[in-house]
Amino acid sequence: MSETDVAVVGGGPAGLSAALFAAKNGLDTITFDTDETWMHKAHLFNYLGIESEDGSAFMDDAREQVEEFGVDRRQGTQVTGVTENGDGFTVSTDDGDHEASYVVLATGAKRDLAENLGCEFTDEDVIDVDVTMETTVEDAYATGAMVRAEEWQAVISAGDGAAAALNVLTKEKGEHFHDFDTPADAE
Repeated sequence: MSETDVAVVGGGPAGLSAALFAAKNGLDTITFDTDETWMHKAHLFNYLGIESEDGSAFMDDAREQVEEFGVDRRQGTQVTGVTENGDGFTVSTDDGDHEASYVVLATGAKRDLAENLGCEFTDEDVIDVDVTMETTVEDAYATGAMVRAEEWQAVISAGDGAAAALNVLTKEKGEHFHDFDTPADAE
């Protein structure tokens, strides 16, 4: 059984954005990705900073980026359940259990893991989250299409993932955390 700070379930824009922010800022992060993202059916013309890019090519770039920051990306690993364990969460997969202090759910419109975890839903039948993307289950976050009725945009999902990770980092650091780089950071 492996232990990590942040377990991300889903490898689309929301999940990879959460993983990027968490790992880039020192949290041990693992993602589970079955590669069922809608991005393989998309072409990006409406993603800020990208003039035109095929969705699959975008995913390749995003995956490479998170791996460069040390994310343990488990491509093809199916998550079968997420449960609270007293110290955080147990993420059960087809290759064993993984313990995490925080969990970020980024499974598109598939909401069964959140429902089984005990997350509350809104009247619109989406997962109830606050502005930080935290669900009604403490330290469990939900992002993207699972929290929005018919608002399935890659750029919105990526922002949701970033919001979740920044809240986790705020909790870990004990003060409001901002991930703001300057040109000098790139050198």
